[in-house]
Amino acid sequence: MKNNIIKFSALIFILFLNACKPDKSNTKENDSSKKEILYLGQKPPGLIPEPFAPGLVTTQGWEYYGDFTPDLKEFYFLREVGKTKEDKRTEFVVMKRTHNQWQDSVISSRVGTPFISPDGKTMHLGRRYKERNDNEEWSEIKELDSPFDSLPIMRLTASSKGTYFFDEFKKDFTGDIRYSRLVNGKYEEPRLLNKEINKGKSFHPFIAPDESYLLFDSKREDGFGDSDIYISFRQQNGSWGNPINLGNKINTEAWEASASVTPDGKYLFFNRNMGSKEYENVDIFWVSMQVVENLRPKN
Repeated sequence: MKNNIIKFSALIFILFLNACKPDKSNTKENDSSKKEILYLGQKPPGLIPEPFAPGLVTTQGWEYYGDFTPDLKEFYFLREVGKTKEDKRTEFVVMKRTHNQWQDSVISSRVGTPFISPDGKTMHLGRRYKERNDNEEWSEIKELDSPFDSLPIMRLTASSKGTYFFDEFKKDFTGDIRYSRLVNGKYEEPRLLNKEINKGKSFHPFIAPDESYLLFDSKREDGFGDSDIYISFRQQNGSWGNPINLGNKINTEAWEASASVTPDGKYLFFNRNMGSKEYENVDIFWVSMQVVENLRPKN
């Protein structure tokens, strides 16, 4: 009888230990459900550009620019809707990741080209901007003060130091890129970049957070046709190097423009005209930033 009691007690103890062991299959399933779905759940591209999020963002219509917040939980872009010319309008759209699901919503009509500052606290919209509060809410649109309030800015980007790089669009369809440093809490009078960068048709600058390179687009004699995307690397003496065309994998005979880089530095985004000269079908593309690293000068 005593032996039976001992055997029974041992059996109970073994069952108790098994019950305490974690269920590996459930754990793996839980880990999978907690895994963040980045970039709208899209498979990252390699060295060949691909349309970004077909059906969700990129369609047979007009979609322009695209910018993530630093936490990669929000994606802002512009799109055109409406079937007829009279009905067409441009929407300012955000796609948000909530509970690992991406959903889009219309913020407003077009109010400028969105650029999120590296710290995620400011959304620049050309000469205008919004600020984000502690509740992750954007303010109403505000206007930049002098010396920016009178300039015809299409796109303004900022480095981690707060330096502004922006284009100045002119009525004769030419443009130059300028910069303005933040010194003692005040912005300096904007200055032109060098003549190698500014050749009359330079637009849509993107400054790296650490100011190590500048992306922009320009139509030039050494290009592949229409506007191409170029990069200029900061030199050791602080000057800007000669612009480098990103090559025929990025640039084509069509219009390529408005390059930007994801906050994690992994992917290059840009626009390409896939339609006629009416620009009825402009798509957002993305590609590995390795294409840029391959061009970086070796010191």
